[in-house]
Amino acid sequence: MIIAHQLTKTFKDKKRGEIRAVDQVSFRAEPGRIYGLLGANGAGKTTTLRMLATLLQPTAGSATVAGFDVARESAQVRANVGFLAASTALYGRLTAREMITYFGQLNGLAAPEIKARLKRLSAELDMDEFLDRRCDKFSTGMKQKTSIARTLIHDPAVMIFDEPTLGLDVMTARAIVRFVRECRDRGKTVIYSTHVMSEVEKLCDTVGIIHNGRLCAEGTLAELRARHGEQDLEEIFVKIVGAEDKK
Repeated sequence: MIIAHQLTKTFKDKKRGEIRAVDQVSFRAEPGRIYGLLGANGAGKTTTLRMLATLLQPTAGSATVAGFDVARESAQVRANVGFLAASTALYGRLTAREMITYFGQLNGLAAPEIKARLKRLSAELDMDEFLDRRCDKFSTGMKQKTSIARTLIHDPAVMIFDEPTLGLDVMTARAIVRFVRECRDRGKTVIYSTHVMSEVEKLCDTVGIIHNGRLCAEGTLAELRARHGEQDLEEIFVKIVGAEDKK
């Protein structure tokens, strides 16, 4: 489970002064469900997720991931979380197999366990064809599948996906969406950040809409549709964001 309570992150800028990238965000993501974090670019999605993954320290507020505090127990959080971003880099001189094996070793897995998990992940993500090719020769889709496999090699209880289909072709994006759904079906806690409305509608059990660093709406799709009198998620999003901008 992930519990965020008034999570806040500020940055200092010489020209603009203090920038509040995330402002008192609170929500709960539960096992076997996908929590969708929906917002435009610059809304605060990635900063929020980076705090949950212990890549950034919160300025204020608190969060627990799999029962561990992100500020005080960061090592335990990292052992239980897989974090995937569209910009995740790979070591170009390694093959996909070497890359995934390396991250299995970093997470303390024994060689037989790494081999078994890698075989399963390769089959699920359709990677067998390029598993022994160097990463610097990969297409965007191949890189993203390799990144997902290395993120999941230690079988974390919590998965955080930050715009994982960005820049992918339709077929690869569909494969990623299917795999995210399978993570939920295996009982993992999943946070899925995106600005693609159709992905939210296909995947998410609960949706949180973030704008200007604040969580301004939350609920299931059915609840949001009933609350705002719209069926189209894009119309709901525009209505909520527009109301926030007028405050």
